[in-house]
Amino acid sequence: MADEKPKAEATKEPEDSGSAKDSPSSRTPKKSDGRAKTPAPTEKAAKPAKKAAPKAPRRPTLEPELARLLSVRDETDVRRPKFVRTASYRYFRIGRWNSWRRPRGMQSKQRRHYGYRPVVVSIGFGSPRVTRGLTPTGFRPVLVRTADVLATLNPKVDAVLIARTVGTRRRLVLEEAARQLGLHVLNPIVREAEE
Repeated sequence: MADEKPKAEATKEPEDSGSAKDSPSSRTPKKSDGRAKTPAPTEKAAKPAKKAAPKAPRRPTLEPELARLLSVRDETDVRRPKFVRTASYRYFRIGRWNSWRRPRGMQSKQRRHYGYRPVVVSIGFGSPRVTRGLTPTGFRPVLVRTADVLATLNPKVDAVLIARTVGTRRRLVLEEAARQLGLHVLNPIVREAEE
């Protein structure tokens, strides 16, 4: 017993009053990791589930032939050249890309298809007739001003394009009515949440 007490005292380290670890300059505050402590999550009351409207299809139901022609249209759009109006590089008032007029001059090199002149619009640059007017996905846009038109549309083929003359209040009503019928709205004000 007497031998055990000195051993225990011998294991203790001697305290040095002038050591560097006790000096005020060496004491630094503990760094925090920058994350605020968040309270424990509380259980929220379950909300009653709303009756979900039928989800509007993102893509229409296409026949195989129409799908093929849409891909042909995409390929021709890539290959189609820019149609430049005669002397558009010379005069600012003649738009560069946004206007087209057929060259009519008797000596016009563009009308006579000289190789160094820009290409003239012709029938060979067109897209397939069936696909004209369709959206890139293949919907047939239908201009809508009143809710009566919505009932006549087919959600698998038609998409709603709300007229620009419709005010915001009526536009919101039309959008909600279209969603209830499962129709895709091409120009909505309220974007649907991606799920």
